[in-house]
Amino acid sequence: MNKSLIALPFLAFALIAAKPAPPPVKPVVSLVAPAEIAADPANRWTLELSNGGKVVILLRPDVAPQTVYRIQQLTAQGFYNGLKFHRVIPGFMAQGGDPKGTGEGGSPLPDLQAEFNDLPHVRGVASMARAEEPNSANSQFFIMTAPRFSLDHKYSAFGRVVEGMASVDSIAVGEPPAEPTTIVRASLGGPLPAAPTIAAVPSAEPVAPAETPAQPAAQETPASN
Repeated sequence: MNKSLIALPFLAFALIAAKPAPPPVKPVVSLVAPAEIAADPANRWTLELSNGGKVVILLRPDVAPQTVYRIQQLTAQGFYNGLKFHRVIPGFMAQGGDPKGTGEGGSPLPDLQAEFNDLPHVRGVASMARAEEPNSANSQFFIMTAPRFSLDHKYSAFGRVVEGMASVDSIAVGEPPAEPTTIVRASLGGPLPAAPTIAAVPSAEPVAPAETPAQPAAQETPASN
């Protein structure tokens, strides 16, 4: 009998036995928020706009707790009332939350530690603008009007529009717009919650920007091209 033929099944068994176990499947962050998140009125962030529209964003503290609390905290202080959408690019995003209206301003609060997460930058997702430094988001945010997956894991997404996307589409365009749309009033659906516990996690490592910023502003999303 040919011994080489006899050895083949044993060789195959050895190769199968030596095959490494597949890596664990990473949980997928759903665009649909968990029921307990959606049920909490404090996670409903409403923006009443000067164009007559109203936008409701469901905040996601399950993916970006510190970022969401910053939005809630500033809203409770009335910080966003009267601020402009100063950078609005058709087919990309609408950016606001800067008291200077230039892209260079922020709140008096410290900059946030990045909370890059798996919430994808699809149409309607709200995310934090920042400078080149990953841990530089403060108060400025942007709302996606079209998908841009190159921003994933580079900007801290914190929620998604659940009502009023047509009003987002109607925000005046430009960098800056000739007649900017403003936030007449920002409000939460419930009282300001307690601050989340700050986990002892390392700061985000620098990452290559998805796209080159349009201008050297302190808080910018990448350029559209």
